[in-house]
Amino acid sequence: MKKLAIASALLSTIAMTGTAAHAYQAEVGGSYTYADWDDYDATHNFGVDGTYYFNPVQIRNSPLNEAAFLDRASNVKANVEYADNDGIKDTQYGAGLEYYIPNSDFYVSGRVARNELEVDNTSVDAKVTTYGAEVGYLPAPGLLLALGVTGYDEKDGDDGADPTVRAKYVTKVGQYDANFEAYGAFGDLDEYKVRTDLYLDKTLSVGADYYNNDLTERDEFGISAKKFFNQQVSLEGRVGFGDDYNTYGVRAGYRF
Repeated sequence: MKKLAIASALLSTIAMTGTAAHAYQAEVGGSYTYADWDDYDATHNFGVDGTYYFNPVQIRNSPLNEAAFLDRASNVKANVEYADNDGIKDTQYGAGLEYYIPNSDFYVSGRVARNELEVDNTSVDAKVTTYGAEVGYLPAPGLLLALGVTGYDEKDGDDGADPTVRAKYVTKVGQYDANFEAYGAFGDLDEYKVRTDLYLDKTLSVGADYYNNDLTERDEFGISAKKFFNQQVSLEGRVGFGDDYNTYGVRAGYRF
């Protein structure tokens, strides 16, 4: 019995140590979004995404969803989304980079994306390229302040570029971890986004967000939740409420 107790204690220690020391260097995910329109048929959108970190992300004692940000983990990412609903084809793909400059508190990022929309038996064939870049500074642990530019270029149509401002802050609220985010673009393209997440524990969060974009005429409020079943596997969901539609989305992720 004494040997069994020692062995059990040793295995428990190893398991706990393995959990605490676990790191990951990549994440892949798959998503599905169902949009219920007031004036149109419902649409279905499928997506895949991936992120690769230049160095293994150390989790430490942070919320699993914020580990990469708090570890200042530089990365590259890409995503593809596709929808084909009653002759309406909508394809979106993009790539991005986040780089935390070593031995400093500075940060830079860049992104580019493409949206292609085709409607059968019509002349609709819209192609829009969007892009953005930022320079940021981290004046305190868990706080990022960034300034940048965002722009769009529509084939045979309009284009423009505007300044942006963004902030992200992960901190303690009482006994809980919390995330606060705000983003704004001002000029020809007016775009605003705010988001907050409350971590009920290191693996589970609930959140709320608001998004407004005058180019796409989106005005949407959302609620969300995310759960890590272990340090590799996560599942999240979001419900969005727009002026003339509701969206329901799920995403599963795997880290390795």
